[in-house]
Amino acid sequence: MDMNAYLSMFIDESNDHLQSLNENLLRLESSPDDLSIVQDIFRSAHTLKGMSATMGFEDLAHLTHEMENVLDLVRNGKLRMNSFIFDTLFKGLDALESMVQDIVGGGTGSADVSELVGVLKKIVSGEMTADSEVAAASAAASAQAPAQQAGEVELDQYQFSVLQQSIGSGHRVLKTVVTIREDCVLKSARAYMVFNVLEQAGEVVKSRPSVQDIEQEKFDRSITVFLISQWTSDELKQQIGGISEIESVEVTELDADALAALSRPSRPSEPEWKADKPQAGAVAGSAEKRPPAAGGAVAKTIRVDIERLDVLMNLFSELLIDRVRLEQLASEIRSNELTETVEHMSRISADLQNIVMKLRMVPVETVFNRFPRMVRDLAKSLDKKVDLIITGAETELDRTVIDEIGDPLVHLLRNSVDHGIEPVEKRLEAGKPETGTVHLRAFHSGNNVFIEIEDDGGGIRRDKVLATAVKRGIITEEQGKTMSDEEVYMLIFAPGFSTAEQVSDISGRGVGLDVVKSKINALGGSVTVTSELGKGTVFSIQLPLTLSIISAMLLKLGSEKYAIPLSSIMETTIVKRSQIHNIHGSAMTEFRGAIIPVVSLAELIDSPDYDDSREEECEAVIIRKGDKWAAVLVDDFIGQSDIVLKPLGKYLSGYSVISGATILGDGQVALIIDPNALIK
Repeated sequence: MDMNAYLSMFIDESNDHLQSLNENLLRLESSPDDLSIVQDIFRSAHTLKGMSATMGFEDLAHLTHEMENVLDLVRNGKLRMNSFIFDTLFKGLDALESMVQDIVGGGTGSADVSELVGVLKKIVSGEMTADSEVAAASAAASAQAPAQQAGEVELDQYQFSVLQQSIGSGHRVLKTVVTIREDCVLKSARAYMVFNVLEQAGEVVKSRPSVQDIEQEKFDRSITVFLISQWTSDELKQQIGGISEIESVEVTELDADALAALSRPSRPSEPEWKADKPQAGAVAGSAEKRPPAAGGAVAKTIRVDIERLDVLMNLFSELLIDRVRLEQLASEIRSNELTETVEHMSRISADLQNIVMKLRMVPVETVFNRFPRMVRDLAKSLDKKVDLIITGAETELDRTVIDEIGDPLVHLLRNSVDHGIEPVEKRLEAGKPETGTVHLRAFHSGNNVFIEIEDDGGGIRRDKVLATAVKRGIITEEQGKTMSDEEVYMLIFAPGFSTAEQVSDISGRGVGLDVVKSKINALGGSVTVTSELGKGTVFSIQLPLTLSIISAMLLKLGSEKYAIPLSSIMETTIVKRSQIHNIHGSAMTEFRGAIIPVVSLAELIDSPDYDDSREEECEAVIIRKGDKWAAVLVDDFIGQSDIVLKPLGKYLSGYSVISGATILGDGQVALIIDPNALIK
């Protein structure tokens, strides 16, 4: 039997089981005495073992079998879980994910997991107790990423992503290997001088040994560093080579292929199911799910290649344009039979449109699911206590947006945990609970989805950000004096910006944040940051709900036509010139008992043949963004219509209020206005 025919199904189901194992292990870590969770974990591991054996992936099946043996003892009350067993099982999951990803890449899924299997066997036999955790930790850690070759520097998913995206943004990624002379007396002092040069050159993303080990002289003579820089390899080599008692310096500039050859990070699985309720992390992000009601029907699903959905969406987009054209022709010809036929076709195509749109919508849960485990591991490595609380995981986004938003969220979450949440002792000194909290929430607002990452840490220091920005030449000292707090905080998204007081293996606040902003802008979204010193920081990401079809209000400005998404429009009205008042330099008007700003669309987009200032009264659209309202002055309304969004690329990039274009039924092009850009 040809097993290749079942390979795609095996990969999809393996990813689902691995995600389930990760989530349930996090739940069990918070409730170690809940045997029902152990049963769920055991069933997933048993199924994964059987699938792997059937497909001929022996190493995968062997490791899963040993993990299953440990879980069997736990569920039968013969073994009690402790932190070491949890860490070992998590490392086993990392190894399984690496093997599955190797299979995805066309490999055989083979890996040397003998050391990890040995640790699991010792746990089963009783040789490995809590007292022997320290002795065994190094052995288990060496098996964490079996795809790595001995002696190589391991890059985790975040570090790999930062380096990869920095290359794409035009930065240099330099792998630097520095060897200190054998007769050097103060190795840590020389290493400190090396890192001083590295800090001037750019941002250190990864070093081996770690910075802490170097400070304590817990290293031999060689230091390997991955650096993001604008310096050339020769410039860096010359600067480091000028330090005394340095034996050799090797600097290699890495391109995308060379970086991929050095490290293949495990990619988290993305199951295609919805959570029954929002996830709430307990310690370091554990998550609970409500079990299905007894006797409830289980929804039947089918997996569909995303490319087929893309083709379906493109075909329907063309059908929609022709439908609008037919409706226009029917109104001109005024034939009852033709009108009835077109109306019937419109109703059917509207239902079809609803189904096609829902096929492409995926809950953000498919991205959020990876984060409880990531926060748990990160908090443990930093010796911090962190709760990750997830809400709104059921909020849906277009699949094309979902596929791209994962890495930016990884960057922001790691920054919140690493630099937002303070160490336990500092939190206690400040009168805060020892456990920090990071909220990850998603919610709809109009035709957009907002994702917020909020921490209750120390906040961002304005003076520190300004000092760093001036030092890096991003702004002048005079410019900094006139900037608002929000403008200052946005400086952390400048390329290479960092306020980290020392180099770390995780990141300085700013490493990768320019990539975050670029990625979100490329999706038609935006990111903002607010912070309060001593209270915490909030990163807010605004994303379009879908990149394909929306309902819109068509309107005119002179000879030009425009569209505003209907979901952001509260109502239409008429505003008289006498009702518009100048308040502190801004045009305002009274609307339903509130004073709201008045926006001249013609002025914003430089309309060639319409000027609302000459009109005694204007048509106006009342739009809303969160709890903020605004009245947008227009020439005239055409009517409501479903429109197909078309990207403009680099055209009109200087107009932030224009988010795209659409083709109308008569063949004309109408520009699409972004309502969120009209409200500050």
